[in-house]
Amino acid sequence: MDITEVRIFTKDEERLKAYAAVTFDDAFVVHNIRIVKGERGLMVCMPSRKKNDGTFKDIAHPITNDFRSALERKVLGAYDDKLKKAVAEA
Repeated sequence: MDITEVRIFTKDEERLKAYAAVTFDDAFVVHNIRIVKGERGLMVCMPSRKKNDGTFKDIAHPITNDFRSALERKVLGAYDDKLKKAVAEA
């Protein structure tokens, strides 16, 4: 499965830095992937749903660590590119 497109939608919030929409094999897209500033830097959070008990459960997520790492690299790379482009245009 190839990641064929990553679209970034930046936010100007303290912790939430952006949303991403990731397309796989030009055939399937996952929206509402979040880029969040944590204690150890930026992290990618998968789309989730709030349960009745107040906790959150991912509704889409990678199965293997290798694919999770590849997805995080692509999403964070696209985020960095978007920031660089915004600075260059300013």
